[in-house]
Amino acid sequence: MAPPAQSQRSPSPSQPSGKGEVSDLKMQLRQLAGSRAPGTDDSKRDLFKKVISYMTVGIDVSSVFSEMVMCSATSDIVLKKMCYLYVGNYAKYNPDLALLTINFLQRDCKDEDPMIRGLALRSLCSLRVPNLVEYLVGPLGAGLKDGNSYVRMVASVGVLKLYHISPSTCLDADFPALLKHLMLNDPDAQVVANCLSALQEIWGLEASSSEEAVREREALISKPIIYFLLNRIKEFSEWAQCTILELVSKYAPPDSNEIFDIMNLLEDRLQHANGAVVLATIKLFLQLTLSMTDVHQQVYERIKAPLLTLVSSGSPEQSYAVLSHLHLLVMRAPMLFASDYKHLYCQYNEPFYVKKLKLEMLTAVANESNTYEIVTELCEYAANVDIPIARESIRAVGKIALQQYDVNAIVDRLLQFLEMEKDYVTAETLVLVKDLLRKYPQWSHDCIAVIGNISSNNVQEPKAKAALIWMLGEYAQDMQDAPYALEGLIDDWEDEISPEVRLHLLTAVMKCFFRRPPETQKALGAALAAGLADMHQDVHDRALFYYRLLQHNVSVANSVVNPIKQAVSVFADTQSSEIKDRIFDEFNSLSVLYQKPSYMFTDKEHQGPEDLGNLSIGAEPADDILPAQRVEANDKDLLLSTTEKEESRAHVNNDSAYNAPAFDNSLSQLSVPQTQGDLVSLGPTYTQQPSSTIDDIFGLGLPVTASAPSPAPPLLKLKTKPVLDPTAFQQKWRQLPVSVSQEGSITPQGVAAMTTPQALLRHMQAHDIHCIASGGKSPNFKFFFFAQKADDPSNFLVECIINSSTCTAQLKIKADDQTATQAFVTLFQSALSNFGMA
Repeated sequence: MAPPAQSQRSPSPSQPSGKGEVSDLKMQLRQLAGSRAPGTDDSKRDLFKKVISYMTVGIDVSSVFSEMVMCSATSDIVLKKMCYLYVGNYAKYNPDLALLTINFLQRDCKDEDPMIRGLALRSLCSLRVPNLVEYLVGPLGAGLKDGNSYVRMVASVGVLKLYHISPSTCLDADFPALLKHLMLNDPDAQVVANCLSALQEIWGLEASSSEEAVREREALISKPIIYFLLNRIKEFSEWAQCTILELVSKYAPPDSNEIFDIMNLLEDRLQHANGAVVLATIKLFLQLTLSMTDVHQQVYERIKAPLLTLVSSGSPEQSYAVLSHLHLLVMRAPMLFASDYKHLYCQYNEPFYVKKLKLEMLTAVANESNTYEIVTELCEYAANVDIPIARESIRAVGKIALQQYDVNAIVDRLLQFLEMEKDYVTAETLVLVKDLLRKYPQWSHDCIAVIGNISSNNVQEPKAKAALIWMLGEYAQDMQDAPYALEGLIDDWEDEISPEVRLHLLTAVMKCFFRRPPETQKALGAALAAGLADMHQDVHDRALFYYRLLQHNVSVANSVVNPIKQAVSVFADTQSSEIKDRIFDEFNSLSVLYQKPSYMFTDKEHQGPEDLGNLSIGAEPADDILPAQRVEANDKDLLLSTTEKEESRAHVNNDSAYNAPAFDNSLSQLSVPQTQGDLVSLGPTYTQQPSSTIDDIFGLGLPVTASAPSPAPPLLKLKTKPVLDPTAFQQKWRQLPVSVSQEGSITPQGVAAMTTPQALLRHMQAHDIHCIASGGKSPNFKFFFFAQKADDPSNFLVECIINSSTCTAQLKIKADDQTATQAFVTLFQSALSNFGMA
């Protein structure tokens, strides 16, 4: 019988031309099932390739299952492999179909070709159908005793697969004992490695419920087995060597002689070409010598060369992995790596993440003998066209300056950066100069002479602007134009987005006022008025604090704002020593790359705040909350893809008990103290004076003693029980533009109540604003709210991300009726700011 002609209906194997394509495949496979004509296997290959390609792109071809099984009766190993791939894909989800494969797989397990025996056994164990485990025991037992090492290797892994399907069946068949015998007696190293991996996992999982399993697990790290594996370690593959080295790291040698024996036995593993083997060996050496200080230091010296060799060879990804481990060691013993600093210089073709790590290490190894060379190299990077690297290099120079005693040349280099007239260079340098002045106040004269020539209009980055403002306030007596520069910044208060800058500006103006009162009186009045009217809670509170402090006692205010300062000796480390030790204990793992212990990225309660996508969509509401409409699973992409850029920024009135004063340019003609000494001497005059005295001096007119006016009734009336279909919510969110995007605030009492997010949902529902989805982890919580106007079906959609650590809420609001948006913003902000106040 000649093979049938190939169908020409589909130009591409991955794009069937019609609904009958799979039916055509089924018919052609059925025709070839019993054929022995020449060329049949070639025709089967073409058809099998089509079936596999359809399966790969997600087309359901389970209807040809029986035909594929019938066509597998061949000695062609390529056809066997494709058939096993097909069967393994569909058997797990179609247990009834899997029964059809048992006979031919068991038959192939007895084939003369060891490759087919191994492939059939692997496919049989990969079916993962609990009802078929009885058919696995016989082939697995025969496979463990097979004369071919490939079959034994597959069978040893198959035992582990059987254990995961049915642990009792695996243990009753006494397969772990067979694995142990095979591990200790098999001549093939890969079989030994597979048996070891299977036994480790089986006994590790059984140890929680069986004392025998605990004893067997401890037996794996006994001296005879450890030495048996170490003596054969050169026979194993790279990954098997890593498994053995990980096992040896759990072994505790009884004396130092045995430690040296193990290290001598593994000395040549440090020269291995595979980075994983080298790192596993280094981890073992470091752990073995932790209690031997001198030897531990010698281990550091010994492992430097292998690590530096691995860094300079291989892909950037491998270099980064090795550098991360080298970085950990450098941070623990920087002096041991100080002479090798040139190996840490950046290469032009290295990616940013490798260069950044090298810069951190250069900072750590800098000392009196190499600081000049390292700083010179870093200054070259500062002029780099790669802006992120230029920024990192400037920060590195500053860190070196903060940890050295002789900083003359370094300060000069930093001040030269300000002459480069590049915005990002100026910004980074200003931040570093501020930190330098906090530690080395004696350098203030040289630094201020240069800083005074910088216009605040040329500094746009918030951190840099905050640093410049800090210097203007701290050294106002040395900078001639300090009051006028601060006054210009206050005039631009409404245009300043960053709360950090506004906070620094308030403090700087206060400091400047006590040093140069006449020139700063107007600026301080404007700053206090703007701060009290600010919608950001921290800015408002600080302005109110300064106002009350001045009202209480000017002398006390001076001592609070301008206390006697001591130079900062050590800046706080971002990581505790306990965390660093924990990372060191997890050497040669992802913990080193992430620079955090494993529990911080594996345990749910320690996952990072950036994970806002785990929203509770359609969750059952509390009993006392009206049930919101459920959002189906396919709507989740809506809640995860709402990252539109801010299209507008709107300000709303602060719902504080204190009214924000209006700024009045006409200042009172009352006499103002001329010097700081006058302020101190006149302190009692201001003590407990009526608020009008301070108000008149600074032009505020703030009646703080007056009771807060009762809130006006809301201009917008919302529907108590709005109805919004989930599909409509999704469509509206995608189609409507962002009407308002702004930062709101939540009170500390509200943050305290956020321990149970349902409390916020109940509170907002009381204001006729309903939650449709919520999620996130502390300190970030994400909510989606909706509301409807009472008089028409107009909808308001809100995305609210609350940061409990900063008491802020990022709001994005979309509305059908744009004219009512501002009224809804006011209502929403009022409801949010009152949360927790009851």
